[in-house]
Amino acid sequence: MPELTHRRRMLILGICCMSLLIVSLDNTILNVALPSMKRDFHASVSGLQWTIDAYLVVIASLLLLSGSTADRLGRKKIFRIGLVFFTLGSLLCSLAPGLGWLIAFRMIQAVGGSMLNPVAMSIITNTFTDARERARAIGVWGGVVGISMAAGPIVGGALVETVGWRSIFWINLPVGVLALILTSRYIPESRAPRPRRVDPVGQVLVIALLGSLTYGIIEGSGAGWTSPLIVGCFVVTVLALLGLTRYEKRRTDPLIDVRFFRSAPFSGATLIAVSGFAALGGFLFLNTLYLQDDRGLSALDAGLYMLPMAVMCLVFAPLSGRLVASRGPRLPLVLAGLTMTASGVIFAVLDAESSNALLFTSYVLFGIGFGLVNAPITNTAVSGMPRAQAGVAAAVASTSRQIGQSLGVAVIGAALAAGMQTTAWWIISGCGASVLLIGTLTTGRWARGTAERAAGLLVPEEDEDDDTPRIPVSTS
Repeated sequence: MPELTHRRRMLILGICCMSLLIVSLDNTILNVALPSMKRDFHASVSGLQWTIDAYLVVIASLLLLSGSTADRLGRKKIFRIGLVFFTLGSLLCSLAPGLGWLIAFRMIQAVGGSMLNPVAMSIITNTFTDARERARAIGVWGGVVGISMAAGPIVGGALVETVGWRSIFWINLPVGVLALILTSRYIPESRAPRPRRVDPVGQVLVIALLGSLTYGIIEGSGAGWTSPLIVGCFVVTVLALLGLTRYEKRRTDPLIDVRFFRSAPFSGATLIAVSGFAALGGFLFLNTLYLQDDRGLSALDAGLYMLPMAVMCLVFAPLSGRLVASRGPRLPLVLAGLTMTASGVIFAVLDAESSNALLFTSYVLFGIGFGLVNAPITNTAVSGMPRAQAGVAAAVASTSRQIGQSLGVAVIGAALAAGMQTTAWWIISGCGASVLLIGTLTTGRWARGTAERAAGLLVPEEDEDDDTPRIPVSTS
């Protein structure tokens, strides 16, 4: 890729952030609309879970394929295709005549979504090659998540109350079309110098793994945890995981290169992403149903109640990017783990629902924690890796986010359906504690050494003399 001016790099960052905005808005707005969908479609808790998890499972299953395909065929090309699918899927969701159709159209959205955020992150990684500049760009990227969390509940609540829940999907249409036009004109094409081959067996195993695990958790409380269907789902999960691990080790170009996980920061970022986004998925699912079903608030009022959480995320996400650039990932990860854990404990121990002061305190703490956690996940996942592998590395990090959020909704929804609300809050607290522990263990000097050794293994022997560029490891 030729050297780009600062203004052009900022424009590319803005275009990529537009894709993140519509995907993130879609999630936050959808949560606010769940009670309205429940009434219109006479949906159960598991039906509501599927409106979220059908999207998340599909996108998690395809992110790795999209990342490697973009590295091979061209990141701009795949990014544009993703915008088309996501925008078309949004239109179809707004026209869904029933819950089953809505879930199916959400899966079309997910096909497009799998081509957006990881590919956009790969474009950003290859555009911002300086470590500090890249960390600041990722901070801006994380700030967009904060914007979506701040705007999503309020915009979604207003749309649901005035126009109806179908209108929440309309907001994606103009943004998606504008991003498509700007991408065609301003983003240069880029590819990995060494294309990766398609791995159809690995792709099928990933789909079987995520699909069976999510189905088993969501439907377990209704069908019975010892029923043949649910037990069979978990057997498929275990077999798919074992098969994926053994098969991928033998491939020259695996869908998931297990050598990535020899890097302690990369493995840590993966686990932190699962834990942090599981907490987010469960937190939003629980609070949306509580505020509207138990407290009887309107969709707009429920959105306003969660505004303190969203504002904190908006403030601390870019701050996290600056902290990663100047101090490394450990400090924001430790602070994120502490605040997310404290937020869950307030609900589990102090009964936050009994007092608005406790409720808002928990929202503020969770917003701070989630705002801090996103930038170090992305930065750590790609730090020290060859830029030729940026698409795959970013896709693994994004996959971990989607897996975490889908598991959070599935597990917390299952606990809620079983009447174990306090247990659900302890699970969220445990996710925060995992962020704290893993973030502390995988960001020191030893961890950086493992990242450098893993990066050396990822450069093919025939390319060792080509000075394959690597993304510098962030200091801590």
